Amino acid sequence: MSSREAVLGRIRAALADVPADETPGDVPVPRDYRRTHTGAGENTVALFAERVADYRATVTRTDRAGLSDAIAAALTAGGVERLALPGGFPIELLPSGTWEWHPEPLNVPALDALDGAITLAAAGIAATGTIVLDAGPGQGRRALTLVPDYHLCILRAEQIADDVPDALSRLDPTRPLTFISGPSATSDIELDRVEGVHGPRILNVIIVDPAHPEQQP
Repeated sequence: MSSREAVLGRIRAALADVPADETPGDVPVPRDYRRTHTGAGENTVALFAERVADYRATVTRTDRAGLSDAIAAALTAGGVERLALPGGFPIELLPSGTWEWHPEPLNVPALDALDGAITLAAAGIAATGTIVLDAGPGQGRRALTLVPDYHLCILRAEQIADDVPDALSRLDPTRPLTFISGPSATSDIELDRVEGVHGPRILNVIIVDPAHPEQQP
């Protein structure tokens, strides 16, 4: 008997008492583990901003009235002029100026020729400083935020979860989820950091927080 046959045999034996018409959703799985370990409480947004900045991303907090100005300031500081624009992005948020907005669909060569991309997000995770995209309205497909060298992401304060379990409960597991923790970075065996290998080297995050006054980068 091969190793493969032995493993499959043990699986069949373990499932012998399972009804043939039973599906995984028919059996509840206990989820009574700890939901968070941060203790952030009301400081969830501040913790998220701190953790994202730890990854060498630029973080700006502003209210809704200051959002367009914050976008303009971030793009000006980054020297970014030509950006990919995902379907469903609220056009009224875009600042007036000389920026070029290139709507989807865009092929890879077209994306590679742009300076960056601007998107919304599905969720944020304070404990890990992570942004989650699910290809929903205003987010675009995965290539949109992996090919260009610059990513400006806009996130509402109420979208930020304290920890991973809370964030996952807000997401649809059937959607294509992309978890982003800072700009693209990796290191070799000598721990030399290299940025931009598998995504943008520059990540700017704007948090729209009604409780926070307008603040420019």
